Amino acid sequence: MNFLKKITVSKRKKSDLMLSLDIGTEWVKVVLFKIDDEKQKGVVIGQGQVRQRLGSMTSGAVSDIKSVIATCREAIAQAEEQAKVQKVKKVIMGIAGELVKGTTTTVHYERANPEIRIDLPELRNILQKVQWKAFDRIKKQLAWETGQETIDVRLINAAIVSVKIDGYRITNPMGFQGRDVSISIFNAYAPMIHLGALQRIADELGLEVVSIAAEPYAIAQSIGVYGDPDFGAVIIDIGGGTTDVAVIRNGGLEGTVMFALGGRAFTKRLAKSFGVSFNEAEQIKIQYATEGIRADWAVKIDKIFKEDCSVWLSGLEIAFESFRSQEALPSRILLCGGGSGLPIIRKTLLNGQWKEDLPISNSLQVSYLQPRDIVNVIDQTGQLITPQSVAALGLASLAVNMKFDDDEIVNDVLRKAVKIIQD
Repeated sequence: MNFLKKITVSKRKKSDLMLSLDIGTEWVKVVLFKIDDEKQKGVVIGQGQVRQRLGSMTSGAVSDIKSVIATCREAIAQAEEQAKVQKVKKVIMGIAGELVKGTTTTVHYERANPEIRIDLPELRNILQKVQWKAFDRIKKQLAWETGQETIDVRLINAAIVSVKIDGYRITNPMGFQGRDVSISIFNAYAPMIHLGALQRIADELGLEVVSIAAEPYAIAQSIGVYGDPDFGAVIIDIGGGTTDVAVIRNGGLEGTVMFALGGRAFTKRLAKSFGVSFNEAEQIKIQYATEGIRADWAVKIDKIFKEDCSVWLSGLEIAFESFRSQEALPSRILLCGGGSGLPIIRKTLLNGQWKEDLPISNSLQVSYLQPRDIVNVIDQTGQLITPQSVAALGLASLAVNMKFDDDEIVNDVLRKAVKIIQD
């Protein structure tokens, strides 16, 4: 049997393969993909998902490492069996949780000699100034939120959102002349305790971590219209224990906020209301979300969920307060994640009463992000068909983008600036 199994395993180079690992409160989801150098795309050849044990995660963060490792191992085994490969070594991991923060910092400055072209040393100096300013700001914010002055924070992702010289938007400032320079960089940060838990999980699974990425950042970067100056949207990823909010304005990611309320709260409400176990309540919720329940029961569940939905909306409104500026919030809302399937969520958002005190347009549009919206990734399995798979696919897309980056010089300087801060 072992000999036959070895024959059926693909001869593909291990270096061509990678795992995308989305460790959620409710599920561990794995996407196994190969990177096609010719097409510059990721091709999904295996996937797996296994439900977390109760108590393994709290508000998107790992609380029982041993249990999460066991669940990850099972999900990875499913993906490898489907792909007919063994022991894939490289992984890109997603991170979420209340203390994972993302913000865009903009630095404006006036050049003393506008006739001189911007060179590498000047660009390096600009980017390092932006990064230190952002890092200082986020540490103060987290210290205020947690009451801990010495909270250990690490920079995990960075991306240039926009560069303007004398008001003109450009992609690469190298070689340009001009007086007024404006550079905006998105940075995502996470507490060291969360990052340490993920690294421990990867080590125990024998995986080499290519990157740990904030999931809202990965999702935003992976949709096809990202980068278009005319595109704006609010992405809301509703998981089991958290809701992640990302705001895209003028084609660039302005920031991300997460709060500790997701689909699990609705399951607990059903369990209490119907006097059933958590697992039974979860099955009722799934039937309700997939319209596999009688109409009169759906109405009854809507009423049960009304209070929890109101609390969830309060969290969303507080999240939106983080993005107040002179510009109105984008009127397009894109939902994803397992919790987004609850009909009452979309109904309540479309109702619009919640946004009366927020700078958001009346022409509100609410739709779902689907796996087909994720660029640079092709699902060969045909099984990733719901908004629940978007985060894992977004991570895979980010890994592809990292390999085929166009602005190599600028991003190399940014990576070095990030490394200085990380060290």
